[in-house]
Amino acid sequence: MELFEIIRRDINLNQMSIRATARKHRVHRRLVRLAMKSAIPPERKPAERKSTVFTSEYKAAVDRWLKEDQDAPRKQRHTSRRIFIRLIQELGYRGSESSVRRYVGRRRRELGRRTDVFVPQSYLPGREAEVDWFEAMVKFPDGLKRVQFFEMRSCYSGRVFVAAFPRQTQQAFLEAHMLAFRWFGGVFHVIRYDNLKAAVTKVLRGRRRVETDRFVAMRSHYLFESVFCKPGVQGAHEKGGVEGGCGYFRRNHLVPVPEFESYDALNAFLREACAHDDVRVPVGKQRTIQEAWEEESAKLLTLPAPFDTAVVSTPRVNRKGCIRVAQNSYSVPVKLVGFKVEARLGARTLHILHRGKRVATHPRLQGRQEQRLMLDHYLDVLTMKPGALAGATALKQARERGEWPPVYDDLWREMSSKMSASDAAQQMISVLMLHRDYAPVQVHQAVATSVQMGCTTHDSIHLLVRQITREGEPISLLDDLGELNDHGVAPNEDMSAYDALGAVA
Repeated sequence: MELFEIIRRDINLNQMSIRATARKHRVHRRLVRLAMKSAIPPERKPAERKSTVFTSEYKAAVDRWLKEDQDAPRKQRHTSRRIFIRLIQELGYRGSESSVRRYVGRRRRELGRRTDVFVPQSYLPGREAEVDWFEAMVKFPDGLKRVQFFEMRSCYSGRVFVAAFPRQTQQAFLEAHMLAFRWFGGVFHVIRYDNLKAAVTKVLRGRRRVETDRFVAMRSHYLFESVFCKPGVQGAHEKGGVEGGCGYFRRNHLVPVPEFESYDALNAFLREACAHDDVRVPVGKQRTIQEAWEEESAKLLTLPAPFDTAVVSTPRVNRKGCIRVAQNSYSVPVKLVGFKVEARLGARTLHILHRGKRVATHPRLQGRQEQRLMLDHYLDVLTMKPGALAGATALKQARERGEWPPVYDDLWREMSSKMSASDAAQQMISVLMLHRDYAPVQVHQAVATSVQMGCTTHDSIHLLVRQITREGEPISLLDDLGELNDHGVAPNEDMSAYDALGAVA
């Protein structure tokens, strides 16, 4: 462009000839004449690179393979690399891969490989939302795990709700809807889905689907309409907002790989991230998500009472004090052995009830053939079988979960050094039962104090706990409490006064 400007100045202002101008700038006279006609240089056509090795024989083979691909499954069609390898192995091709790639690309366009074209859409406030799942890795105290994230996105404002679950179960799918509607403060009129197993049992022709009973019940409860996308890539394009939103959220809030203590902490972080995104202005918009949401929120359907997402069953408690739910075992108080209980299984929690009263709560086990035992549930039977405490699976799990402080082992060793193993176990069981009446931190403090003072009986620890729980009353401990515990009697004193009384009598 600059060269054309200089040439035009020399010709028009300095009155130089074409030959002199060409000699001055060391260019051909044709270029000077082009500059005289227009101030904008013409576009240069790229030189075509012709391969002398990639002959018609190879081209015919490539054409044949590409035509066969039109009837082959989408994920089992030739790539340019695969074509290049086949040419070498089957036809003895000795040319470059770049020549093959250029020809394959051109032939695919000529054979009518369609390029998707998208039509921009406009949405009414509060009318439609989209739902999808995505995955990301998260660090927990027990290692790196693949977490499933549920996202619901408003089509009008772009506001999102994201929740994390260990697995894509139907309970997680239903519970996520309940949490999302609570987050938005209302229900969208229409929600768009792909063909999730939690909602669809069978895909029929067109848009018709056979839906699961639980999904239909939830939809009837909240009174929204569901729309299902086409299977495959085409369906993903029908809800491009949430598809792109999942990628945006993962890149901006889950990179680098985050680390959390639990799923509760992770979900608290996700709610903060969703609120943080409300202040941004989406690409192509003129206002923030929060400003658009203020207009949209008034158009939502009224939010009813929460939908009960739990799966209810009535298993019988076996002789090991456990029930079987979803191929896993959970403990209940042993006094319920032989009775039927009500198990309410949610996405992350299992609640167990008997006669309308909750008797146990467990985190849901995500695997198969696993068991979760609570030591407290077995204390009543352990009082009759104290020797079983040391090898109890519930005790092993309590240690693994950090529910058994190391000071309890110190207490147990002190007890075992002063009494028989059976009596020591019986005393430990009595100490553990204090957790039913007092807060764990109070019992832990009492145990630590008793070990420090050398007083390691249930009665003394119970006394310490009672003193700790009294408001405003300082803890008074006798310095010789440990000596009293060792001898089992009061220390020696001068008894002469009592002897004198006896003599008088």
